[in-house]
Amino acid sequence: MKHFAAMFRRLDRTTKTNEKVAALADYFVAVTEEQDKLWTIALLSHRRPRRTVNSRLLREWAADYAGIDPWILEESYHVVGDLAETIALVLPPPTEADDRSLSAWIRVVESLAEYDEAGKREAVLAAWQVLETTERYLFNKLITGNFRVGVSQKLMTRALSQATGIEETSLAHRLMGNWTPNDTTFQDLIHGASATDDISRPYPFYLAYQLEGPPDGLGNPADWQAEHKWDGIRGQLIVRDGSLFVWSRGEELVTDKYPEYAPLADLLPDGTVVDGEILPYAAGAPLGFNLLQTRIGRKTLSKKILQDVPVVLMAYDLLELAGQDIRQWPLARRREALEGLVQDAGAEHILRLSPTVAWEKWEDLAAERATARAQCSEGLMLKHRDSPYRQGRKKGDWWKWKVDPLTIDAVMIYAQRGHGRRANLYTDFTFGVWEGEQLVPFTKAYSGLTDQEFNRITNWVRRNTVERFGPVRSVKPELVFEIGFEGIQASGRHKSGVALRFPRMLRWREDKPASEANTKEDLLAILAAYGG
Repeated sequence: MKHFAAMFRRLDRTTKTNEKVAALADYFVAVTEEQDKLWTIALLSHRRPRRTVNSRLLREWAADYAGIDPWILEESYHVVGDLAETIALVLPPPTEADDRSLSAWIRVVESLAEYDEAGKREAVLAAWQVLETTERYLFNKLITGNFRVGVSQKLMTRALSQATGIEETSLAHRLMGNWTPNDTTFQDLIHGASATDDISRPYPFYLAYQLEGPPDGLGNPADWQAEHKWDGIRGQLIVRDGSLFVWSRGEELVTDKYPEYAPLADLLPDGTVVDGEILPYAAGAPLGFNLLQTRIGRKTLSKKILQDVPVVLMAYDLLELAGQDIRQWPLARRREALEGLVQDAGAEHILRLSPTVAWEKWEDLAAERATARAQCSEGLMLKHRDSPYRQGRKKGDWWKWKVDPLTIDAVMIYAQRGHGRRANLYTDFTFGVWEGEQLVPFTKAYSGLTDQEFNRITNWVRRNTVERFGPVRSVKPELVFEIGFEGIQASGRHKSGVALRFPRMLRWREDKPASEANTKEDLLAILAAYGG
């Protein structure tokens, strides 16, 4: 645990990519216990132990152990912004030392599930007595199932490549799939004979960068393929050894959630991996993401939901053909193979080819982009015809040219402190629009402004607080912000009657008084025009 805590401190002290990679690489070289390395890989790729103690009990035990009133702990939490860190800071210094490894402490965390409340309390207090501040913080994160570190899986894979000498793309593939530290070993995962031993294992997804401004600077239009950016769930469909698997971009195996695809196990040849979009689709057209949301998260799928929200896989790339990894083929060649594969399958009701856009000039493409919302699309994808299928987010070959967001001007009515490094700033805001003389809350947003703007707003909130509700402050209705969002739908759960998709602050409208902010009528007009 001490090695892990030291590595975490190095990561926490820097925002520089190379320094983070170096900290991780040094850790993987220095640590001799392979189970610790394995758990570190798991934690940094979002494979966390499940939650074993709820936050209410942790609050009670920490306040009691620290000898402070619970309200002091709560006020400290509102300032710090993170419960695990708050508890680590208020506890008295450890009374003993303990050299147990990271994996040993994770076994402690997992064993808590077997204890009653008294047993859990005893085990947690015993841990707090021997762990120093950073180790306590990490332990608290683990037992709450909320462990996150500001390192992407891509950076972790790069560091692991430096430490092991194994090529980064090979490692990225090995780390995909449904493994856990409890069903594999470091040797099997990293040094196994083949990265494709697990027949269900997907490939790392290739992600596009957002194109800022018009695409004219990309060069000759003839070098580029354009298609719509479908508004569904990114997925890979795999057929190997006569079995079918469906993976989401979040590395979740979702085969059972989309039973429509089952016939493709017989219609596609063995050794096929298709990259595409899980898309609600009927009568020759997409149905919109709002409908797909009615299927997401359901444990069981009724016959009615399958009828009301049918899905297709809108295929746009082919990664494996006849068991051969073809990601290094140029896009044009992969596309040709994909077209033949989809045509031979003859299953348009569940597997469709994402159409390419016919165009000659960049101006033509801009006109097509303007039709995106009408086609339940988020915009356009631009892909270089010679591009291989890479891993992660790379600049140069793939770009997403999304439609401009929908916007509305709203008044800030509530403010709440942020978390982590923003715990001392008010960054999470609730916004309202006018309905007569009243402001009706309709959305929350916490991103889109600069640190300097958040600092100025925080100072303003402190001077203009009307009421306090724990960490939340109601404020004078004076500040106006332009809110951008990708979609809108009717909602009976909100006072305004609407819910926004991906709301964020586009700018602080210091030029506009609150009286000139938009109205609920304006919001409902947007719903009528663009809602699902």
